[in-house]
Amino acid sequence: MQNYDVLVIGAGIVGLATALKILEKKPDSKICVLEKESSVAAHQTGNNSGVIHSGIYYKPGSLKATNCKTGYKMLLDFCDKENIPYELCGKVIVAASENEIPALENIYNRGLENGLDKIKYLTEGELKKYEPYAKGVKAVLVPYTGIIDFKIVSEKYAEKIKNYGGEIYFNQKVKNINQKEDHIEVLTANQTYISKTVINCAGLFSDEIASLTYPGKLPVRIIPFRGEYYKLKKDKTYLVNTLIYPVPDPSFPFLGVHFTKKIGGDIEAGPNAVLSFKKEGYKKTSFSLRDTYRTFVWKGFLAIAVKFMKTGLGEFYRSYSKRAFVKALQKLLPEITIDDITTGGAGVRAQACSIDGKLIDDFLIYRNGNVINVCNAPSPAATASLAIGEHISSLI
Repeated sequence: MQNYDVLVIGAGIVGLATALKILEKKPDSKICVLEKESSVAAHQTGNNSGVIHSGIYYKPGSLKATNCKTGYKMLLDFCDKENIPYELCGKVIVAASENEIPALENIYNRGLENGLDKIKYLTEGELKKYEPYAKGVKAVLVPYTGIIDFKIVSEKYAEKIKNYGGEIYFNQKVKNINQKEDHIEVLTANQTYISKTVINCAGLFSDEIASLTYPGKLPVRIIPFRGEYYKLKKDKTYLVNTLIYPVPDPSFPFLGVHFTKKIGGDIEAGPNAVLSFKKEGYKKTSFSLRDTYRTFVWKGFLAIAVKFMKTGLGEFYRSYSKRAFVKALQKLLPEITIDDITTGGAGVRAQACSIDGKLIDDFLIYRNGNVINVCNAPSPAATASLAIGEHISSLI
């Protein structure tokens, strides 16, 4: 048995940032991070779009808004200090038609409320100066938005944790947690770890880890949604300069397909959002009977399925039809054709769904004594990771 002051479950960017912030506050803390994979950032962190988010979409005063604003500055300061490459290339949010303008104006006003005073409206003509091939009647320019490789950021977090004397153990899948009067036992297949405090940052499996210690029935469940990408062919990357986003569809809980410049120069198109039948299912054929069963027996999911049935079926159709996917992209970029894109990667979002049928929009953190469960940390969690870590460290 090994004894620790704090044990963090999950070596994604939020778990690593949390361990790092605790060590920065109290360098003599004995901390370890347990990760079931053989490397850091193996799932959500390593498969996201690599966007440094500004915070323009989030409800003012929410954990998302406050942590994104604080975390944005903390992330940039960290990257400057550690020489991690990033680019503040900006993005445009485009209203493709007149009926999208009211929603675009709501986003603009929300951005101002969140302190983004450098955003500005673009006319149709002004939009062409930034993105010559984009189509829209009006747009909002968000100069704060950037691009980065969050896996590199995570690896640097891990390096600094080890420099402080913290330990990271790989291939350590948590099987059980036993709460005692003065300590907590965390059991893996071949080891038992003893800690005063346990922090659950297990991402796609955060609900299952939380249920090991939560008193009663956990009121949320993680529903996995796969996001699939295409890439623009090299000779077509000139069509996109930076990032081009649509005005979000109010009938759909995700942002919709968009174009994202990557830090290495590639242009991604996507993602869609299709229900995944496996929590770590990155292929259309990925399937886990256990994960699928857990989704379909959850009362809250059934309510979500009814509410978003039409939109969800449309996402599945676009998943299997490249032509339909391109048609969605043409709303923003009319010149793009089916021959201009190739299949890219995929990621799986861990989306918390409440038992009463709501997709949780904000960060969700439960505390039960000396156990802290991060049960919903969707985008912009990577951007906000250091702020989230700071917040969690203050709880202990």
